[in-house]
Amino acid sequence: MIKEETKLEEHLLEVVNVSKYFRSGSYLGTKFKAVDDVSFNLDKGEILLLIGESGCGKTTLSNLILGILKPSSGFIKYKGKIISKLRRNEKKYFIREIQPIFQDPYSTFNPFVRVDYYFKEVCLNFGIAKEISEIDQKISTVLNQVKMNTEIKGKFTHQFSGGQLQRLSIARALLTKPSLLIADEAVTMIDASLRVGILNIFADLNKDLNLAIIFISHDLSVGYYMVELSEKIKIIVMYRGTVVEEAPGESLF
Repeated sequence: MIKEETKLEEHLLEVVNVSKYFRSGSYLGTKFKAVDDVSFNLDKGEILLLIGESGCGKTTLSNLILGILKPSSGFIKYKGKIISKLRRNEKKYFIREIQPIFQDPYSTFNPFVRVDYYFKEVCLNFGIAKEISEIDQKISTVLNQVKMNTEIKGKFTHQFSGGQLQRLSIARALLTKPSLLIADEAVTMIDASLRVGILNIFADLNKDLNLAIIFISHDLSVGYYMVELSEKIKIIVMYRGTVVEEAPGESLF
């Protein structure tokens, strides 16, 4: 089990000299680095804005942190534990602790399934709640946190806009009470008029829950707005798999 409390000198997340190689075509194909010797730390309550053009390695790095991929070299620690070496009984706690928010909210939900199903599934799978009344209360809590009316519980997901579906994605992630959210291009497919609302939700969650967030984007205007919202933000700029700039938010925007 991953302990909730760590030693004072430990960071929430440590990425140390991480590289990831892929081969093009067959096993004998050309090897290329999607992520090249990346290092950074993230503490509880911090926001890390990961900026870079499409194809620069941001999503690969996200998948390495989530444990979907294993580093070719280097390592990633979460609360002092190397992610790629977690034992089976530790992995479930790790999944609870780090929750992803993906780019396409439409592919996250089956359009003909009611909202309630997704939330109840998380509660039951992770042992968050078993009684119907308790589950209902927890669903209401996370819906309020993303500024959604609790009366939507019985609706089908095809009845919602992209912005509303992304709010539901965030709400579902909050059910496990994570310490870290990884939002990978979370507003890219949202109408421009609705993006600000989603960004404000992330900033509020960071402030109200002391939630660490890795926010991935190719859009510098998103970065500028996030810096305006939070004082606890740092920025990493990636290019061709490497970190080319790392600084506090206010110094780059």
